[in-house]
Amino acid sequence: MSVFSVRDLKVRFGTVEAVRGVSFDVGAGKTLAIVGESGSGKSASLLAAVGLLPPAATVEGSVLYHGREILGARASTLRQIRGAEIGFIFQDPLSNLRPLKTVGDQISEALCAHRRIGRRQRRERILELLNDVEISNPLKRLGDYPRHLSGGMRQRVMIAMAIAANPGLIIADEPTTALDVSVQASILDLLRRLQERHGTALVFVSHDLAVVSDIADKVAVMRDGVVVEHAGADLIYSAPRHTYTRTLLGAARLGGPRHYPQSRPTGSGEPLVEVASLGRSFISRQPVLEDVSFSIGKAEILGLVGESGSGKSTIGRLIAGLDRPDQGTIDLSGETYAKAGAPTNLGGDLRRQIQVVFQDPYASLNPRRSVEAILSDPYVVSGERDRAHVKTQVRQLLADVELPETVLSRLPSQISGGQRQRVAIARAIALRPKLVVADEPVSALDITTQAKIVELLRSLRDRLVVSLLFISHDLGVIGELCDRVIVLEKGRIVETGPTRRIFEHPEHDYTKRLLSSMPGGRRQTETTSSKAASYVN
Repeated sequence: MSVFSVRDLKVRFGTVEAVRGVSFDVGAGKTLAIVGESGSGKSASLLAAVGLLPPAATVEGSVLYHGREILGARASTLRQIRGAEIGFIFQDPLSNLRPLKTVGDQISEALCAHRRIGRRQRRERILELLNDVEISNPLKRLGDYPRHLSGGMRQRVMIAMAIAANPGLIIADEPTTALDVSVQASILDLLRRLQERHGTALVFVSHDLAVVSDIADKVAVMRDGVVVEHAGADLIYSAPRHTYTRTLLGAARLGGPRHYPQSRPTGSGEPLVEVASLGRSFISRQPVLEDVSFSIGKAEILGLVGESGSGKSTIGRLIAGLDRPDQGTIDLSGETYAKAGAPTNLGGDLRRQIQVVFQDPYASLNPRRSVEAILSDPYVVSGERDRAHVKTQVRQLLADVELPETVLSRLPSQISGGQRQRVAIARAIALRPKLVVADEPVSALDITTQAKIVELLRSLRDRLVVSLLFISHDLGVIGELCDRVIVLEKGRIVETGPTRRIFEHPEHDYTKRLLSSMPGGRRQTETTSSKAASYVN
């Protein structure tokens, strides 16, 4: 008998049908992956199934947990089930962990919410859970706050809370999306081991078929609130039947990039950006960057890759003039604008020549201003007073980033994540900079939207002759977009070279480890994206 069985589930928000007749099952010790783009209804289906949607939502259908109907059950009944029998792992642990409570106290709450347990037993169980999720030195971590932990460690704490009461089912909603490849691989391995040890059923929600390829027994593919294909994982990856499934497989990076950038002539003359012997430290910490030197050519896309804490974003902030180095210098077109012991000099024309695209477009765009106002700001700040000319420029920006003019009157919350990132990119290129620093610009987007943004960045580079420093933990994206790659480990460059050479013939052990952690590597080579694309014909 299935542990969790959903039949003909329907969810409406007013007149909008978010979920339309969804059905699926998952058995003990098995993993069901629910895959689809943002807005496909994945999360809405599971939140509805366990009674976590707001009262305004209308939910119909049947949800059985160990044969017991729980859809429409009393709130008190659902509270007893959630956490004790059904555990949850959410996408962003920093948002779901309380910042002012220690790790030990938060796991203790998860334990005590459903049973009485003595202080000594509770402490022993918390240490056992931290050991289970492979957090080193668990005794020390009891008193740590979430801010003291890396992203991967915070996610392990979330997993410890989810398994605290030994639930029969775990629902993991995009639990690895914001993590680097090696941490992502370790979290997937951890979930597999815990599942094998306890026989737990797992529902794993993701937008990426490459990620779930390493963990799923069955896959349900959702689009527009409907399950368009539901089959065993081997069948999904070897012989997908639905066109949409083939599209997702075509966008997935099973074990590596789908293709490499076309070779570009390096050109002659001085590089656009020169970074020499860069160093940066923070109070009471080890150096974040040590003796980092590299250059960025004109119209080059340089990829910067490494695990969380390797110093990638620190380099981006230094080059963008948002921080200043403790050692070394940074030059733009032969002019030094950042050096140790002096304020960053990015005034006037230099400031216009370097722009930034951040990871989360919703956080970096003013939520109370329309898209038109956001895109008008660069021109107004630079001294443009002709409103008609500004409107013309804004419309040209929309054309550059392939957005319809209908978005101009909307707020950031009224457009999709991919559209928000296009607005952020449009704002960055408004004054035609020479360099754009793109810090994890696609990590929060679903796989098909990622592919569109990558293609957009490549097109903008060619049309505007702009250079990009592209910072990412996603090696698949780096491999498809960047002309050259720098691999960063613990603040030091361990390897650099042309993209194809780095991916096909890595020299450093750390680079090899990162590449071996890429999702989808366990699938056989005949299920690569090129094979999947052939099914279209």
